[in-house]
Amino acid sequence: MTVNVAANDAPTCTQCGERFKPGFAQREVVVGATLEIDRPVSGDARVYGNAQVYGNAQVYGDARVYGNAWVSGDAQVYGNAWVSGDAQVYGDARVSGDAWVSGNAQVYGNAQVYGDARVYGNAQVYGDAQVYGNAWVSGDAQVYGDAQVYGDARVYGKNLICWFSSVGSANGTLTAYRTKDGSVEVTRGCFRGSVEEFLKASAAKHDARVKHEYELLIEVVRSRLRVAS
Repeated sequence: MTVNVAANDAPTCTQCGERFKPGFAQREVVVGATLEIDRPVSGDARVYGNAQVYGNAQVYGDARVYGNAWVSGDAQVYGNAWVSGDAQVYGDARVSGDAWVSGNAQVYGNAQVYGDARVYGNAQVYGDAQVYGNAWVSGDAQVYGDAQVYGDARVYGKNLICWFSSVGSANGTLTAYRTKDGSVEVTRGCFRGSVEEFLKASAAKHDARVKHEYELLIEVVRSRLRVAS
């Protein structure tokens, strides 16, 4: 069976119930039915349920967008990524790899979520923030600015992460967060490690002024994340 639809239509396959969204022309076989449609979905990607993809957004690869999720603006969802529930991905955001964005989560701006990362609940990731690796961001947590959350991070509230921008000799961003085993991890540029490891690396690399600045910032980290000195 071949179905041709206008650019603004959103037809439903009578055999599988999948709703197709407007976008780029593509031919696809679903449960033995061939549908020739216009939509911003390519490769083996799927958009179904009440999900919507619009604007200049793209969903491709083996990605899945379903439930009541929205992907809009210039956002891209690709690889094996899943966006579901009432989640929204928009702006210039990217969700890729094996990442999941679900619940009421929002990923927008220039934010990137990739690897095996999970963003869910009411969490928000935006600005130029990156969440990747095995990191989980959930609850009412917000990750934004130039923050980078990765490794085994578990950020499920606003009091489990903090970061400081325009610091150090390169004016970069220092991020600290709780991991799944309850420890605190610090990232700065290519560095990722414990508070103690960071202070040791800083002492070996920086002059007295920058070293002292980082020591002061780590005191704030310890206070915010309640880490023993």
